[in-house]
Amino acid sequence: MAKGMAPAGGKKSGGRRSPLQAVFYWMTIGLIWAAIFGIAFLAVMAIDLPDTSNLYQTNRQPSVTYLDRSGALIAVRGSQYAPPVDIDKLPDYVPLAFVAIEDRRFFQHPGFDPVGITRALARNVTKKKGANLAGGSTITQQLARNLFLSADQNLKRKVQELMLSMWLEYKFTKKEILGLYLNRVYFGAGAYGIEAAAQRYFNKAAKDLTIAEAATLAGMMKGPSSYSPLSDQERSARRAMIVLNEMVDAKVITAEQRTEALSKRISVSKTLANAHAQYFVDYLDGQVRGYIDPKNTEDLIVETTLDLPIQTDAERAIKSIMARDEKKGVQQAALVSVDGDGRIRAMIGGVSYADSQFNRAVDAHRQAGSSFKPFVYLTAMEKGYQPNTPVVDEPYSIGEWAPENYTKKYLGLIDLQYALAESVNTVAARLANDVGRGDVASTARRLGLTSKLNTDPAMALGTADVTPIEMAQAYVPFANGGIRADAYGIVRIRTKSGKVLYQYRADNRARVINNPPLQNMNQMMRGVLTRGTGSGAQIAGYDLAGKTGTTSDYRDAWFAGYTGNFVTVVWVGRDDNTTMKGKVTGGGTPAAIWKSFMTSALKRIDVSPIPSGPAAQTNFGQVAEDALQSLLGTQVGNVSSSVAPPANDNSPPIVTMEPIPNPEEKPKKDKTDETLDEIFSDAQRQSQN
Repeated sequence: MAKGMAPAGGKKSGGRRSPLQAVFYWMTIGLIWAAIFGIAFLAVMAIDLPDTSNLYQTNRQPSVTYLDRSGALIAVRGSQYAPPVDIDKLPDYVPLAFVAIEDRRFFQHPGFDPVGITRALARNVTKKKGANLAGGSTITQQLARNLFLSADQNLKRKVQELMLSMWLEYKFTKKEILGLYLNRVYFGAGAYGIEAAAQRYFNKAAKDLTIAEAATLAGMMKGPSSYSPLSDQERSARRAMIVLNEMVDAKVITAEQRTEALSKRISVSKTLANAHAQYFVDYLDGQVRGYIDPKNTEDLIVETTLDLPIQTDAERAIKSIMARDEKKGVQQAALVSVDGDGRIRAMIGGVSYADSQFNRAVDAHRQAGSSFKPFVYLTAMEKGYQPNTPVVDEPYSIGEWAPENYTKKYLGLIDLQYALAESVNTVAARLANDVGRGDVASTARRLGLTSKLNTDPAMALGTADVTPIEMAQAYVPFANGGIRADAYGIVRIRTKSGKVLYQYRADNRARVINNPPLQNMNQMMRGVLTRGTGSGAQIAGYDLAGKTGTTSDYRDAWFAGYTGNFVTVVWVGRDDNTTMKGKVTGGGTPAAIWKSFMTSALKRIDVSPIPSGPAAQTNFGQVAEDALQSLLGTQVGNVSSSVAPPANDNSPPIVTMEPIPNPEEKPKKDKTDETLDEIFSDAQRQSQN
């Protein structure tokens, strides 16, 4: 018999496996390798699993509560945690509302829901372009993510989430997991946990939530900012209706309870619903961090200067007038109100905080236009000029630059108070050049402007870029009797336990305007409203003054106005610095906003006439007037005024005279041929002797 041949009739030696045996063999090998790979994979995934021992710890920055000047709540920033709520003390529909909308099989699954995951995958495969991805996370998975993981969307994080979910299910009961979830989940607006959310949105304890309120909070889990009743009440209500329907399907509530819940409008905390003063809070946020120790862990209370009712008036004025003038191409607006001590009483940084958080009241540097001219005229008043000093509106140039008036016309012989009231550019440019543009810049800085100021020939027309808040600050001395008062918004910072960490103290309260310049300026700026470019802002029965401002090509429009110890500055324009197609001027949209706001605000503040300031230090004004009349050889009774004086205006009329020569021209003169500036210089020297 040949070697290697099997005996006749015997079995095969070392025969092949049957197909069934082969399948079973390779499945076993595959399972062994899968187990090895799975264990290795999980080991790798578990290498940097977070420490679960800090399950009940809350590491966070302190919350900051902002109060207005009367103690009313403005906003709460940062994290806010309330003491954990006992789930047994909540109405059943509160926790079950979250189960109904977030995880219907919560009480059946082991931490992850295969059915939910499959359904989410199917939805994502068939979803329309642009639609949001469906999620399959259970409440346990969400808790694991909130407690231990980041929100990164990657495979490792999902695997770790599943591992931690199963650990949580092993470690805790379903009720304990649900309690942890409700006490740690984020509800937006800085509120963590159901108790903090109930207090934040509805000003009540979680145990007192109604069915509709519970449905609203549960609906926010899809997106706390998108479905917040603060940001979009209609969208929040639609989402709450979906939750109520799910609660009925899950037999958490009856159809009758759903109908009753829908019939009652929920009442969101009024202060938060209005979301007032968010630009103002943003402005203070950085300051608060600079005033306190970074190691502080206590929640903070910031007492501010803001007046919420006045802030509301400002918001309404901006909203109504901007809607009215939208067709004119006006895109954005800013408003700042400051009292005579520098306290910011209202601040609007834009038309809509929800659309744009850029604070134009503080951070937008825009050309001041003619609202800068009071600093030119004040410099002149301090050098001896008077409101009735005669000037000539005529073509004028400084080097190669020649200013033009808004009307493209020239008025001829006028006086300074008329020139300011009508915002005559040629007179302002000549005046700044005569008194010294460097001195004008010094005056503006002395009163409160902090931005860089140019001293080119066009500076008098407001070519410097400034912010509304510094413009309001610089107008305060006109309104409070001549004292500089830097704008501020924080009065005190304290902890909830009462420890004071910061207290405001006025450091820069020097007198920056004396008389008669102060009284002269107030007289002239009253004229802007009574008979000049700002007449649209006049409010009968109040002592008001101010100045309009419009830049070239109608890119910026301002109105800066005041009464006794209360200044309000309004700016409008476009963020891209393009022209407002409706040729908007300072006497238009800004003046309308100012008037609308002040009409309401004046009823809320302690109204007083514009202070006259200190007694005049010298009789310089009278000396200058006598010297001027002596030079011209005129008598008061025989002169005619180019402008009719306003009611109760006892200022002497101006004189008619030949046009004043261009100061750029320097003709020869003898001892008797004195210029107007020399007369004032002589008068000033006499007053000082």
